[in-house]
Amino acid sequence: MPLASPLAAPLAATALTRRAFGRLVGGATAFCAAVGRARAQGNTAIRFSLDGRFEGPSAPFLIAQEKGYFGAEGLDVTIEAGTGPRSIIQRLAEGQQDAGFGDVNTLIRFRDENHGADLKAIMMVHDRPSFALVGRKSRGITGEPASLEGKKLGAPAGDASFAQWPIFRAINKIDDSKIRFETIGLPVREPMLASGELDAAFGPGASSYVSLKARGVPVEDIVLMWMADHGLALYGNAVIMSPKLIAERPDAVRGFVRAVLHGVRDAVANPALGAQLVAKRNEAAQPETVRERLAMTIEQNMLTPFVKAHGFGGIDRERWAQALDQIGLAGPLRDKARAGDAFTDAFLPPAGERMF
Repeated sequence: MPLASPLAAPLAATALTRRAFGRLVGGATAFCAAVGRARAQGNTAIRFSLDGRFEGPSAPFLIAQEKGYFGAEGLDVTIEAGTGPRSIIQRLAEGQQDAGFGDVNTLIRFRDENHGADLKAIMMVHDRPSFALVGRKSRGITGEPASLEGKKLGAPAGDASFAQWPIFRAINKIDDSKIRFETIGLPVREPMLASGELDAAFGPGASSYVSLKARGVPVEDIVLMWMADHGLALYGNAVIMSPKLIAERPDAVRGFVRAVLHGVRDAVANPALGAQLVAKRNEAAQPETVRERLAMTIEQNMLTPFVKAHGFGGIDRERWAQALDQIGLAGPLRDKARAGDAFTDAFLPPAGERMF
């Protein structure tokens, strides 16, 4: 039976055991020594793009850049903001970028629609996707999907969570003829929820929750409905590489993954550092709000039970197959095998080096 997930209080930052913290500090110390011996800039240029603006989830990449982890691997990485999950995939396919941080489900669908494209996800960052609906208890929203019927939902154009609605609706047998959808802009999503103009809205769970709370909505009135808690087997954002870089510079790809993994470890150990780096690249970001979003993303989407048991960055093949079946609910895949060949673990370090 699906689990409801209304939040009555802010989630705390990910807790670390003394042994785990020791591993983080020890690993960081050893790596920093390597950084000190490395060249300041590498000789392989990589143009890396996010799928949106600089926010909490971009912190591991910014940390890897700030601390010289990319440079230590012989890489000269530039990090750019993006304009949406579909846009980053298209830019990678056209050779405008070498690598990106984007939604793996969008990648799967893109591969199915463009047989000449052979982009690959090489590192799963969000083992549990951020897809969610955030609503208000005072507007009749509960932790159950059925409570959405009869309500007014905000649907931002191009929003990754709204893109999963056909799947979520089918799995949970929701009659959306009883729902009123309103297309809204991303900047007005939380303001409209706070003012009561919407009953719920689609969005990335951590970001929407923290933003709504920051607008003064009491936490006991906020309901965060993670789609993953209600049958959605999909994965979330991953590091995606161009086929050209994979073919011509496989060692650079491995080095990129190692550097990002160090950035993830630092973000887990010190979310405040990640928040500071995000704030430098996003003038509208408030460091404390970003820190809270990042800590929540780490806890809810990154360091899941599967990741803690099997290591960061990989996938479970049985779940992957289930996710492909679910993607087909939104529209049949023309070549399921090719579309599903969107992830490779060939560039990941051994599992023992990816444990948290």
